[in-house]
Amino acid sequence: MSQDSTAHSPEITTLESREIYANRWMRLREDSIRRADGQEGIYSVVEKPDFAVIAAVQDGLIYLVEQYRYPVAGRHWELPQGTWDKDESDPLGLARAELQEETGLRAGQMQWVGHLYLAYGFCTQAYDLFLATDLSQGPQALEPEEQGLICRPFAIETVLEQVRTGQLQDATTVAALGLLRLKGLI
Repeated sequence: MSQDSTAHSPEITTLESREIYANRWMRLREDSIRRADGQEGIYSVVEKPDFAVIAAVQDGLIYLVEQYRYPVAGRHWELPQGTWDKDESDPLGLARAELQEETGLRAGQMQWVGHLYLAYGFCTQAYDLFLATDLSQGPQALEPEEQGLICRPFAIETVLEQVRTGQLQDATTVAALGLLRLKGLI
């Protein structure tokens, strides 16, 4: 039985891959590639571990955190989110840990909402979104990178208005709120 070899060929073939830079949070590699039409080129890829995003909701309020984001030189509001700097494959455990760390909140219920890629045009990183409910307050456990982080509840409609007016600019938070809204969870 003969097979058409082009029917199963990838659109881009990696010819060679080399590490350009690495630290404990990310790896940058540059790949020599061949496109389906035979043209060769390069593709740079940022590899980062997946992360969790948590929408903590109770009594019509949603909790956001504000922190200084060095790359854009400003403080911004966003949903609690984070990753471990070690290999872990437990998104729910990560979500619970990040929620407690950044907000001090513990959730009686955690519902998985979806899995999204952050920026798959250049980065491997994706995230799992969780809805946290049945909340109880405890102490925060901030890491050194989170110095100055504050947490505050907002009315859900206020946050959605901040998205509409462009005040809330974190793309992950905006996408997460949209998915939560589309699924009727907020």
